[in-house]
Amino acid sequence: MALKATIYKAAVNVADLDRNRFLDANLTLACHPSETQQRMMLRLLAWILYADERLVFTRGLCADEEPDLWLRNDHMGIEWWIELGLPEEKRLKKACSQSAQVALFTYNSRAAQVWRQQNQALLAKFTNLTIWNINDEQLSQLSALAERNMSLQATYQDGILWLSDAERHLELQLAVWQSA
Repeated sequence: MALKATIYKAAVNVADLDRNRFLDANLTLACHPSETQQRMMLRLLAWILYADERLVFTRGLCADEEPDLWLRNDHMGIEWWIELGLPEEKRLKKACSQSAQVALFTYNSRAAQVWRQQNQALLAKFTNLTIWNINDEQLSQLSALAERNMSLQATYQDGILWLSDAERHLELQLAVWQSA
């Protein structure tokens, strides 16, 4: 018998002061059996940083042809392709050619540094690609906020994200490795 995804609910209040965007959303995240809680929370963080009513979680790990999140326009074109991990060149090329903008969230500090060094020249070719990196300590702190029913407040300004629930408060500053 196949294992089923664990469902998480997140009520999120986002205040993105850089984009002058304020949004309340009730999100449902399915944590695939092969996905860690840290990765699932990174997907939520990606949604918060690019918050939009039309930004949706895709089938992600279950579908090779889809990113982890995307925002489609009214004509079903892809405005934002948001990916997590350390993808191969072929996947990045596909994302950058099919979407107006691509955001990549890397994690696992040691592996991400090696990946970056090996692919730096290639990555520079993709002018519509933004690469974020979250270090292991910050990812661990983010993961500690995970609950089956979450209520989160997020404020983003000048590259700093303040994230809190009823008990904990985090200040996260992701490194921007490349900006589109």
